[in-house]
Amino acid sequence: MSSDSDLTARARIRDAAIRLFADRGIGPATIRDIAQAASVSSGLLRHHFGSKDGLRDACDEFALARMATIRTQLVARGGLADPGLVATTHPESLLLQRYLVRSMMDGSAAATVMFERLVEAGVEWFADRPIQSKDPRAYAAVLVAMQMGMFLMRDRISQVLGAELDPPAENARLLRASIEIFTQPLLDATQAEQAYAALDRLVTPEES
Repeated sequence: MSSDSDLTARARIRDAAIRLFADRGIGPATIRDIAQAASVSSGLLRHHFGSKDGLRDACDEFALARMATIRTQLVARGGLADPGLVATTHPESLLLQRYLVRSMMDGSAAATVMFERLVEAGVEWFADRPIQSKDPRAYAAVLVAMQMGMFLMRDRISQVLGAELDPPAENARLLRASIEIFTQPLLDATQAEQAYAALDRLVTPEES
């Protein structure tokens, strides 16, 4: 993840932590394991981040900021048409997605904050796009949960498809399916209106 100009001890520790947190989970990955993976001492890790919680906060900040940058490069700037950019960012974005899922699933206060921040980022992102919703915050929360769920269920999906999803070619199969879902309505206009009407009656029941 780090560029050649960012190979400082702090960056190596952060990158090693993201990889181990993504692979093992936040709890099982110890400070000693992370320091060893980054080829530094546990004391130097504590010097830079203070504690495992401090390191986790730094990883959260980096992962959120980096994913936002990748999304801007690929979508807002038309980078999806650039095969070189897609090939470069794909492995990194896959790792960061796995890390974010792990970060949000450990049941901690930090996990709650992480989910809330992703929802807020979604609300801000949708504000500049022609997405219609009566409840943008609920829209963003459900979308984040659905996207994270795809990564949370990777083992089950892999089993059903009979293929490991880590290689780029196989993971592209999963991403293609998600794009097909997002670009093709599952309900026609009449069905959608009927569903909205039924939901509206739940919110504001008709007087008898």
